[in-house]
Amino acid sequence: MKQHILVVEDEAITRTKLVGYFQHEGYQVSEAQDKSEFDAIMAKHDIDLVMLDINLPGEDGLMITRKLRAESNVGIILVTGRADTIDKIVGLEMGADDYVTKPFELRELLVRVKNLLWRVSLAHTIPASIEPDEDDDAFHFGAWRFDIPRRKLTKDGVPVKLTKAEYEILVAFVAHPGRVLSRDRLLNLIDHRVEDPNDRTIDVLVRRVRNKIESNPKDPQYLVTVHGEGYLFAADLN
Repeated sequence: MKQHILVVEDEAITRTKLVGYFQHEGYQVSEAQDKSEFDAIMAKHDIDLVMLDINLPGEDGLMITRKLRAESNVGIILVTGRADTIDKIVGLEMGADDYVTKPFELRELLVRVKNLLWRVSLAHTIPASIEPDEDDDAFHFGAWRFDIPRRKLTKDGVPVKLTKAEYEILVAFVAHPGRVLSRDRLLNLIDHRVEDPNDRTIDVLVRRVRNKIESNPKDPQYLVTVHGEGYLFAADLN
């Protein structure tokens, strides 16, 4: 079955260009020009990835991202004409998985789409470097239980929702306990793509995961910052 992409863009020429290009690349593609059309399509179809313009009429892409992430783990790529880094970071904070700035190269966007869809499929596999306990497919640290193949994180039996990107970065840490991982190394582990060395994607993701698993995110016990080097997963796994 073809993977299904939803293009949400109010500019007709750009939307038509994107729809045609990704259909040519073999994807099933739906299109929407505003929030109401977006809602109608999401209600009718199983969407794998949403390509979402920030500057939409009415409810903008950032607000849509926040609401969508609260109820779904669908892949989200923000398409923005804004050059301000703050807008991109806000988008990531609200739950977007990636972003691309206009004017963009279609081939670059295709790579980002493929990478994100690959990350979607990662949720159904177990990293080869991880060997679960024979009697339990999950890993335990503190009061937490992380079931990798089922992509479930629970604390004392209470589930905590993870986005795809949050899930993958937690998998990367669990796969390398006690090792300092640089931002570039983490980007490679979760995304398999080359990023600008100043990219703050990893910092945002670590902060998001800390807010979910740490008793005090400002004094983390599990995801520890090693200044000048990266991050360390300091939990005792069992």
